[in-house]
Amino acid sequence: QVQLVESGGGLVQPGGSLRLSCAAFGFTFSTYGMSWYRQAPGREREFVATISRSGGRITYADSVLGRFTMSRDNSKNTAYLQMNSLEPEDTAVYYCHASPPTVEGQTYWGQGTQVTVSS
Repeated sequence: QVQLVESGGGLVQPGGSLRLSCAAFGFTFSTYGMSWYRQAPGREREFVATISRSGGRITYADSVLGRFTMSRDNSKNTAYLQMNSLEPEDTAVYYCHASPPTVEGQTYWGQGTQVTVSS
């Protein structure tokens, strides 16, 4: 019974901060790379950030570089996205994604959490 459950979304003013969490259930979290994607209204889903299994390598989209920080805590089976200096353009549904340790493995998506940046 695999689940990825995002939380922490909400309404925030421009310049504000939010911290998203992605709690994983039903698979060996520490063996999966984790990523965040987002999808704004009327737009394609886009990559935000990814973190390796041990947390030693993190990659960000240019649009969030310097403002967002991804992390993970394998002891808690949870990945995080700290979002600072939020802009209206960051408004989107944010999705958690898990990448398997083998090419034959299945990927998993969360249901998403809404982030709205507005005055």
